[in-house]
Amino acid sequence: MAVQNFETSLAALEKIVRDLESGDLPLEKSLELFEAGVKLSRECQERLNQAERRIEILMRDTEGNPQIEPLDTKNPQTERAEPKVKRRIVFSDDDEKESVF
Repeated sequence: MAVQNFETSLAALEKIVRDLESGDLPLEKSLELFEAGVKLSRECQERLNQAERRIEILMRDTEGNPQIEPLDTKNPQTERAEPKVKRRIVFSDDDEKESVF
């Protein structure tokens, strides 16, 4: 069987669950579907794990440290916080001034 994308695998898993929940299948067919469902479930979970690892790598700062922001589950409509501006004080021989980078 060819490798399916995540969405196709998830749809197939959902169909298996619906078929099993109907309770109208013979035992052997139920076992076959259950085995296929377990396989699809594991494949989907592995794809989700891979996606999470890719996101963690992309969310690292310049020093390789993870940049994790808590998820606001109470208000899913909130936008991401603006990135923090780094400030650096630059002293010259003539005068002192603050510049923002």
